[in-house]
Amino acid sequence: MATNDWSGVHPQAIVDPSARLGDNVTVGPWSYIGPDVEIGEGTEILSHVVVKGPTVIGRNNRIFQFSSIGEECQDKKYAGEPTTLVIGDNNVIRENCTVHRGTVQDRGETRIGSGNLLMAYVHVAHDCIVGDNTILANCATLAGHVSVGDFAILGGGTMVHQFCHIGPHSMAAGGSIVLKDIPAYVMASGQSAQPHGMNVEGLKRRGFSKDVLLALRRAYKVIYRQGLTTEQAVEELEKSYSDVAEIRPLIDSLRGAHRGIIR
Repeated sequence: MATNDWSGVHPQAIVDPSARLGDNVTVGPWSYIGPDVEIGEGTEILSHVVVKGPTVIGRNNRIFQFSSIGEECQDKKYAGEPTTLVIGDNNVIRENCTVHRGTVQDRGETRIGSGNLLMAYVHVAHDCIVGDNTILANCATLAGHVSVGDFAILGGGTMVHQFCHIGPHSMAAGGSIVLKDIPAYVMASGQSAQPHGMNVEGLKRRGFSKDVLLALRRAYKVIYRQGLTTEQAVEELEKSYSDVAEIRPLIDSLRGAHRGIIR
């Protein structure tokens, strides 16, 4: 991926000689790129950015000023192990974001997918997994070991407890404090976050059909309106909606809710 094209490095940037830069990578003034860092072609590192390794950044990303990418994690158990950060393609990481590497107590890797928007002051802690096409609005904070599914949206100031799972296509309103898992497609808000129906408007914009939306609304009632346990709700969804492929991510998010789901 990287071809060591240094033509886009500003004279006032500091880039370790061992760093690997792809074609058309730009590094702005007063940015620092450390050893064991690989940056894919077309990625733009603006001024005053710090990138430390082991970190792999894919293609056509934009990382804005004063962000800290690939720093050691804020975990007292961390003892300097060479854990990693992997970032995909076409992400926008805005001002003052912090994204930390993993720990050996987990996968040893923090991973961010592709097509994501991390707005200013977002924090992604160690061992998090962020999918594709998510939006983390200003000051959203992920504690360690959090996973965020594809197309999820976290409003500004959302705080997510460690080990929580945010399901794909779900949405948390600004200022939410998430202490348990948010199932796929569900809207949440509050301190602590409570469910408030399905993210219907978001799903419409992504092309979900009327029939699928109706099935998801009915599935929500199975989970939250019939007094069932999570296990019972999964059984009912498996029985009643096995022919609706879009229900599968919802069932998977319920099955994987080791901390329990928001109620």
